[in-house]
Amino acid sequence: MNGQSNLTARISSSALVTCSTLPYEPFIGTIGTSPEIEAISSLVPDYYGGNMDLPDVGVGAVIYLPVNTKGALLYLGDCHAAQGDGELCGVAIEHPTVTTVQIDLIKGWTIAWPRLETKEFIMTIGSARPMEDAARIAYRELCRWMAADYGFDEIDAYMLLTQAGRMRVGNMVDPKYTLGASIKKSYLV
Repeated sequence: MNGQSNLTARISSSALVTCSTLPYEPFIGTIGTSPEIEAISSLVPDYYGGNMDLPDVGVGAVIYLPVNTKGALLYLGDCHAAQGDGELCGVAIEHPTVTTVQIDLIKGWTIAWPRLETKEFIMTIGSARPMEDAARIAYRELCRWMAADYGFDEIDAYMLLTQAGRMRVGNMVDPKYTLGASIKKSYLV
């Protein structure tokens, strides 16, 4: 998912045609692992990942996914060149990619929902309807991560996130909404 730094998009409707230059910010829209038992559609995001359409799943990011079945059965696709928060009209700037991923198994580490890490922040991802439930899942899991790996009491993590946490809308058009709760790493030292 490497390439130019900008792209030109022609956006049109029946009455309007405009041309804008947008930053090229490629990311993987759909990435997940198989749940233990149930059959799923890759369109529906949930605790296993899926079609989260979260722009932070981009170049250089590390995504942690729960392993629910032997072999994990990772799947990915739906790559985007750019997308605004929420994927408002249901589509981003979709494009074909040759994507290189590195897969590592972290033994002895169990997580309930997807997590993401960049140089600047850590993020936990929740998918649900209504949107408030996705936010609750994401922030609950971030509190737990901060307690387990960064030495916070959960109540202290909760209070810090109240003041410094950030919420990112991945998608709000699929059967479940996806939100990512994050905090800058500078607050974790």
